[in-house]
Amino acid sequence: METSEKTKNIHLGRKISRIRELRGMKQEALAAALGISQQAISKLEQSEEIEDTTLAKVAIALGVTAEAIKNYSDETVLNIISNTFTSNDNSTINAINIQPTFNPLDKLMEALEANKELYERLLASEREKVELLKNR
Repeated sequence: METSEKTKNIHLGRKISRIRELRGMKQEALAAALGISQQAISKLEQSEEIEDTTLAKVAIALGVTAEAIKNYSDETVLNIISNTFTSNDNSTINAINIQPTFNPLDKLMEALEANKELYERLLASEREKVELLKNR
């Protein structure tokens, strides 16, 4: 039991690095959120063990819990993604599977008509202004 718990918590710095990357955050952004230098983040991510207080601060900056960092594994993330993402085939284009309930061309034509009406009203308004100015 002791061995499996120890392997579970191996290299917290790498786990922080992976979570930061998955969140699309650069070291500089994490450093700014923590009020430390980018070099300090680099050193932190190279650390195998991290103090609980520091880990808690990093967790808040990353938007996760300290437990999530401790229990993080790439395998778990991949399992979650593969279990929640479904598609009828493996192609990238069909993976998004957008099926609008309207005809996009009809919507485009409606927008064009609305623009035409607005333009005509604006033109009429400008003509009225010109007539008023001529009458002065």
